[in-house]
Amino acid sequence: MTDNAAPEINLRNAALTLLLDTEKGGKSHLLLKEYLDRHSMLDKQKRAFLTRLYQGTLEREIELDYMINQFSKIKTAKMKPVIRQILRMSVYQIKYMDAVPDFAVCNEAVRLVQKRNLTNLKGFVNGVLRTIIKNKENVRYPEDEIKRLSIQYSVPEWIIQLWNNDYGKETAERILSGLCRSSFTTVRCNKSKSDVASVMKSLKREGVTVERTIYPTVLQISGYDTLEKLESFRNGEITVQDLSSVFAGVAANPKENDYIIDVCAAPGGKSICMADFMNRTGMVEARDLTPQKTALIEENIKRIGFSNIRTKVQDATVLDEASIGQADIVMADLPCSGLGVLGKKSDIRYRMTPEQIKELVELQRRILSVVSRYVKPEGTLIFSTCTVDRQENDENAAWILENLPFCKKSLKEVLPKELPVLENQVQIFPGDYGMHGFFIAAFTRQ
Repeated sequence: MTDNAAPEINLRNAALTLLLDTEKGGKSHLLLKEYLDRHSMLDKQKRAFLTRLYQGTLEREIELDYMINQFSKIKTAKMKPVIRQILRMSVYQIKYMDAVPDFAVCNEAVRLVQKRNLTNLKGFVNGVLRTIIKNKENVRYPEDEIKRLSIQYSVPEWIIQLWNNDYGKETAERILSGLCRSSFTTVRCNKSKSDVASVMKSLKREGVTVERTIYPTVLQISGYDTLEKLESFRNGEITVQDLSSVFAGVAANPKENDYIIDVCAAPGGKSICMADFMNRTGMVEARDLTPQKTALIEENIKRIGFSNIRTKVQDATVLDEASIGQADIVMADLPCSGLGVLGKKSDIRYRMTPEQIKELVELQRRILSVVSRYVKPEGTLIFSTCTVDRQENDENAAWILENLPFCKKSLKEVLPKELPVLENQVQIFPGDYGMHGFFIAAFTRQ
């Protein structure tokens, strides 16, 4: 990407580049953050347009391809990547961005084709888009329910079938509906630095829309430009963290002066959450696999200003002998399929496979076998993931009880009554109270 100054930036061209980079294997949330960080001069409206066009096109890829393929002799799978992505983002604007006139979408698509030196394909792109514009209300959807849902929600058929098998058709469609993107950001107030009322007052003074959630120190915010421009963020009074992720820290229920090991901690949200719950006493050791990941944690620690967190580069699959039996709490929020966060990391749905899930289940068990040894007798192990897959969640929670020296630790008195807690575990579905999908299970070492 070579855009350097705000007046010269073609937002559609920028979105096209991001889509092409994602198709080559880049992670969407990281690509977008990197781009917006490098182009911080973009105003709020332009940032919002670019974000919606890029993320929306990615999120609706299956549906967009289905529409294009109904009206194009050449199917998307056979197209040049640039043409495929230009058509996808154009059809997304036609279907989902009413503020952009159809004729303008068509004209801008043709300009993009020219800009990318594919002038000979202008007529093809123009023809396909004009046909779709004429027939957009007459798209035929399959009668088969799984195929229909796959197109309607742009989720691969195998994932829908997996959720049907795990939870039944009604809950599966509830999950799909809950994946729809939300326009707000969730932040947790660091209560040891400021109170919620003061944070809300500060945010509203800066023109931010603020709403409360089912947890008193967590807020939903929208209508801001960048986080870095918010006084409460710069001062370390708030931390960006999904509400469902906050509940992992709540489930840990740390006491003052506890020693906590967070084994897969980057970027540090749960570590900071637990350090805050301990009123900046005790110590949270935030570990992750590489210096690059621990650097992300350190960046957050520096902004927050907590002294009861330290980082350590540590492979969670390799036993740290010095930590055996030392931790009051081990937080094991482990690598997973990410099927609970498809609403914010859309590209996961196109990359994950059933075979990868099986590999992840084995990796999770390898890590649990190691890190569970760090828990003191009567100490707490929290196992969590950001997925809604029973193999990774319920089956691994049962595996812990069968194979490791732990018993269930009740969460009924710790988590809010709104959550569907089943004794020591809870499965949160996407969309529940504005949350992403998440699983939490708590255990006590015998």
